[in-house]
Amino acid sequence: MVRLDVIMTRGGDGGETSLGDGSRVRKDALRVAAYGAVDEANAVIGVLRLRLAEAPAADAMLVRIQNDLFDLGADLCVPGTAEDRLRVSDRQCLRLEAELAEMNALVPPLRSFVLPGGSPGASFAHLARTVVRRAERDVVALMGEEAVNPAVLRYLNRLSDHLFVLSRHLNDNGARDVTWMPGASR
Repeated sequence: MVRLDVIMTRGGDGGETSLGDGSRVRKDALRVAAYGAVDEANAVIGVLRLRLAEAPAADAMLVRIQNDLFDLGADLCVPGTAEDRLRVSDRQCLRLEAELAEMNALVPPLRSFVLPGGSPGASFAHLARTVVRRAERDVVALMGEEAVNPAVLRYLNRLSDHLFVLSRHLNDNGARDVTWMPGASR
């Protein structure tokens, strides 16, 4: 399916890159920023997975998510919304929603905002969540200029919620959450 014989092409030395349809754009183009942020989120999730030796179910979810994020990057790297290319689907969003609901049923309701921390896994889940939020903002900026598959934005929005609830799950289902205490350090 995919074959990469040459990694160093020197094609980007002038500040341009190729999109999935072969067109060339500047490396700071909105589309490149959007799929670059998705790639960064995927890398952070890879680091998060290193902290999940005792959480095989969470790791299995993240493997699926990492594959989804590659699908999402493939979707974003081809301009337009033509269905003849790999596109993210609402089915992937629905799976995230189901996983999120299952995890959320195990954690108590929040009485305050949660600060990133508690456990190493939860901390990395929060980091991944913030990178996904940036990717979401980059996709919104791109959508203001070009057509984008709307399922891309829905997926990223669900994923940031998923990672938040996963962080609570990794904090012993909320028992180790670090909560915000407004004005505590005044």
